[in-house]
Amino acid sequence: MRAPGLRFILVSALALLGLHMLLLASSAPVERHLRIRADIPPTRIVLLSDLHVAIPGDSPARLRATVAQVNRLHPDLVLIAGDFLSTGSLALPASPADAVAPLAGLRAPLGTVAVLGNHDDHDRKALQALLPRVGVTLLENQAARRGPFAIVGIGDSFTRHARPAEALAAARPLGGLPIALAHEPDVTPELDPSLRIVLAGHTHCGQIAPWPVGPLFTASAYGHRYACGIVREGDRTVVVTAGLGTSNLPLRLGAQPDLWVIDLGR
Repeated sequence: MRAPGLRFILVSALALLGLHMLLLASSAPVERHLRIRADIPPTRIVLLSDLHVAIPGDSPARLRATVAQVNRLHPDLVLIAGDFLSTGSLALPASPADAVAPLAGLRAPLGTVAVLGNHDDHDRKALQALLPRVGVTLLENQAARRGPFAIVGIGDSFTRHARPAEALAAARPLGGLPIALAHEPDVTPELDPSLRIVLAGHTHCGQIAPWPVGPLFTASAYGHRYACGIVREGDRTVVVTAGLGTSNLPLRLGAQPDLWVIDLGR
């Protein structure tokens, strides 16, 4: 084979790979399911994270489609583990108001509860004002009772807002089954043993995770320990979602966007 022909094949292969990564990054999230036995009536939680709303790939229109997808799952409660906004990306970030507006369409009897992520830090005050207007309860080292659950909302550890002991202290008088909601899974080892369910995002499951190597970068101090999916640590279950959007590059490989459907009950 002549060299020009080989170069054409290589360039075409790289172009197809780039197109695949671009399309995967903006694809509909995969629905991943988990059942947890708990002494409560059957209750469904949908976990979202890392919306990173930006134009074109992670657009408000895409988030509206995801909201419709979540509503078809008939959740009792929706939890969002932060990073509503996109910063430091090649994509054009949407305004905070445009980024969160589609969340007003979520339909869950127990409501929607969220924490902020590290990308939200710059627009913290704007999000604190905007999220309640679209029906989202924002917690930062606070707790809220929702049905059978006490949601323990922990501040983002990357931006040094995490105070898990304070959040748990706020939850104890509420009763109910405690569930820790945090942006970063790295806070997990600091948590009280009574917090047996931890829901988080941040890692994007590596975002670029070619087979068979796996995630090239997890944005976690613990490497691959909390990189993705279900992590069992004794009596504790940690769920780390790949999230919806992307960070820095609007590309994914081997790490599909996802959301988690968590059914709890007897």
